[in-house]
Amino acid sequence: MAKGKGFGGFGGGMNMQAMMKQAQKMQESMLKAQEEIALMESTGTAGGGMVTATVTGTSTLKSIEIKPDVVDPDDIDMLQDLVVAAVNEALKAASDKSQSQMSAITGGIGGGLGGLL
Repeated sequence: MAKGKGFGGFGGGMNMQAMMKQAQKMQESMLKAQEEIALMESTGTAGGGMVTATVTGTSTLKSIEIKPDVVDPDDIDMLQDLVVAAVNEALKAASDKSQSQMSAITGGIGGGLGGLL
């Protein structure tokens, strides 16, 4: 390492101790956000509200509500398609909420941090 250049030539800017404190603060914020995300619920619907799925922020399916009008014993395939569509919509909503909350903490760089924090 060259004299006076600090780590990798990054002299002048934020010192290493300040960077570590900032990283620790971000990690604490992310842990809190993950706890909040786990408590969130998201819903998805299909068939004009005939099927509603609710998932948690950790992508656990919590409930499925099916209106009796959509249950046709002669068309099980349609009901199955509606359930899949509602669950997928709920999972997408949960993922979007989670990404939005994490991006607010990381300033949009969360996806590139992987398991570092």
